[in-house]
Amino acid sequence: MPVRVAHKKGETIVDKDEHPRSDTSLETLSKLKPVNGADKTVTAGNASGVNDGAAALILASADAVKKHGLTPRARVLGMASAAVAPRVMGIGPVPAVRKLVERLGLAVTDFDVIELNEAFAAQALPVLKDLKVLDKMNEKVNLHGGAIALGHPFGCSGARISGTLLNVMKQNGGTFGVSTMCIGLGQGIATVFERV
Repeated sequence: MPVRVAHKKGETIVDKDEHPRSDTSLETLSKLKPVNGADKTVTAGNASGVNDGAAALILASADAVKKHGLTPRARVLGMASAAVAPRVMGIGPVPAVRKLVERLGLAVTDFDVIELNEAFAAQALPVLKDLKVLDKMNEKVNLHGGAIALGHPFGCSGARISGTLLNVMKQNGGTFGVSTMCIGLGQGIATVFERV
């Protein structure tokens, strides 16, 4: 649905998604300059793009589900947050997931689906390596694409990631899933869902 935005110079019509970009190729990606210095590796091609988005989740108690005749898709088993030194921003999901699986008596290997907010490829890969799921990336992680492919709509990413997780769990018949996010200044958060 097109959205019209009025401004001083007239009107802008937004009628298509900004991500994923159909003109992306290995050739165009290889020509991108690093954003933080010539000897660095983060480019616009391996970082999530900031874009628009909307998502909503309905959270309800078991009593509210019964009272309103709702059909739940999953239940939240738990949430955890953690923080690391700000200089290693992006790795925060690792201690959050570890804290949560210990509390729940689960292991990372119990998750059928993992949705990871990948701010940058250079951030996502160490998280997957530290959680020992790098070798399961194609089977379990961001199966519909992550923020590098789809974009990172600030304020919406948590709901988008969790909604995608629930959709993939339903499609693939998974029971347990975890959504994770790195948050500025070294924070991380994790939420574990069980499909019902």
